Amino acid sequence: MSTDRFADYGRPRRVDGGLRARSARGAIGRSWWSRRFLEVLESFALGTRLTRGRSYARAGQVLRLDIAPGRVSAVVQGSRPQPYQVSIALAPFPAALWSRIEAELAGQAFFSARLLAGDLPDELEELFAAAGAPLFPAGVDELTQRCSCPDFAVPCKHLAATFYLLAEAFDADPFELLHWRGRARAELLERLRVRRAEATGAELPPGPITASPADVDLEFTSDESGSAVDIAVSAVGAARALAGLSATPLAEAVDRFWLPPVPLPDRPPRLATGPDLLLRQLGPPAPAIGGPGLLERLRRAYRAFGPADR
Repeated sequence: MSTDRFADYGRPRRVDGGLRARSARGAIGRSWWSRRFLEVLESFALGTRLTRGRSYARAGQVLRLDIAPGRVSAVVQGSRPQPYQVSIALAPFPAALWSRIEAELAGQAFFSARLLAGDLPDELEELFAAAGAPLFPAGVDELTQRCSCPDFAVPCKHLAATFYLLAEAFDADPFELLHWRGRARAELLERLRVRRAEATGAELPPGPITASPADVDLEFTSDESGSAVDIAVSAVGAARALAGLSATPLAEAVDRFWLPPVPLPDRPPRLATGPDLLLRQLGPPAPAIGGPGLLERLRRAYRAFGPADR
């Protein structure tokens, strides 16, 4: 049966409160990881099929999007009264592989600081690939795409819309990409905290690690265009290590006074980002207090009053 008959099945039913793509026109995806994700999908010859769902994503036809290890689930309203159930499965990394990745990440303060700042450095993709765990699927056969609609095309409009909203979810919280691959934000940062403490011999502070602004020393400087903010992120691991050191008289420690308590990165950890860094650290709010809609309104306010737009 030709899939063309479903392309003109009818206009989708209008819904209120759906997840609407932030991009009103042009390309979708702002960060390198969301753009890379869509580029990978297009490399599977899905480009023309993906565009079928762009209008759905921008019209707010996706009612719900849930990301869990190995599976993305969505509910998409089409032209029929009953919304369609969508799922996109991608095998999560096994525990042994994640352990190897965490060892690599904890071994470099550069990555730890960037992750604590809510950012995924470009080099992260190379690190994952070298560990035998590519962040993005290498072939379309690694993705199991399912939709309850009658369209035989893969992806259909509903799957394609879900892919676009998934890319924007990665924009809002880059840790969702790692969550899809098997590690939630809190668990990953806690494991890095433990590994950093073991590597430096520092006493482990009590309680789980949180990516709060107090953990990161941020120094804001605008570039010439004013369109970006350069943030120098101090080594969070150093602060953690210092917190666990006992007081030592200076006379007894003068020979190692200027030595760093943790290994320093080869180059200063710097990143360019917008004024919505705090929102990226905290992640999307719970649905009870506004969910993604509230997050987007706050993001617009940050941009309106932030230094990047002055």
